[in-house]
Amino acid sequence: MARGPLTMSRRAVIASGAAAATVASGLVAAQRRRGSNAARFSLGFAPHEGSFASRGGRLEQIAYAADQGFTAWEDNEAAGRTVAEQEAMARALQQRGMTMGVFVASMPRWSQSRPILGANDDADREAFLADIRQSIDVAKRLSATRMTVVTGFLDAKLPLDIQTARVIDVMRRAADIVAAHPGLAMVMEPLNTRTNHPGVYMQSIAQGYAVARGVNSPAVKILADVYHEQIQSGNLIPTLGTCWDEIGYIQFGDNPGRKEPGTGEINFANVVRWLRAKRYAGVIGMEHGNSVDGRAGEDRLIAAYRMIDQA
Repeated sequence: MARGPLTMSRRAVIASGAAAATVASGLVAAQRRRGSNAARFSLGFAPHEGSFASRGGRLEQIAYAADQGFTAWEDNEAAGRTVAEQEAMARALQQRGMTMGVFVASMPRWSQSRPILGANDDADREAFLADIRQSIDVAKRLSATRMTVVTGFLDAKLPLDIQTARVIDVMRRAADIVAAHPGLAMVMEPLNTRTNHPGVYMQSIAQGYAVARGVNSPAVKILADVYHEQIQSGNLIPTLGTCWDEIGYIQFGDNPGRKEPGTGEINFANVVRWLRAKRYAGVIGMEHGNSVDGRAGEDRLIAAYRMIDQA
């Protein structure tokens, strides 16, 4: 049988083998990229210490998060860390090109249900303002532009309107402190009372909007945590839209359970699409735990954010 047209030359065989090797190498590289999730997220999702606990300490977790494509980081406890720890974290973020998200500027005393910023005496208000002053240096070390404040607890003996007036007053005083540092803002976090924080003063984004408008300063905005809002009020996207001018930061966490997107009832894909339409370019804090322990849970966390990042 004649074989001439079907017979490959030695040169063709070598070329074919090289092409196959190139394709195989590309497939391996692609698989490795998929395994490490190396592509950068298009939105500023911010893990925190504990999100990748199996990878080591805080700095190792920052490095791992960056390798997975995350571009931001949160640390609620940063103000309570040593200066050396703050500076080390700042260096790690800078080296990886990551943005610092929020830290808590004035940590409530949860077990004591304090501070009460609407109280008759000034003690808690003065202590709160002292915390804000001290937090400025922390923000500078971390290159943070947002810091969380919790507006304290309710005084059951005082009318709510009086307490609101006093909260607005103290937040105006705090705004005067922060406004001396352009680009920095406090973000007030409304918290749910149904599951996590009974007795807090600020319980919804709408209430935060009223206080922020009363303060009327770019140094005071709202931290919109969709986990808390879903529990307390629901109606997430319309509420975000109505209050958008006063919202300075976003946090995610599904409900029930306060775990990663996809573990509860919130349609995060729709929320993400809405945020894209608003051209939100800020940090989105991953203010939740992992639904599964260990590395399997960390992989699941990454996959959950990959999914909504593609919405």
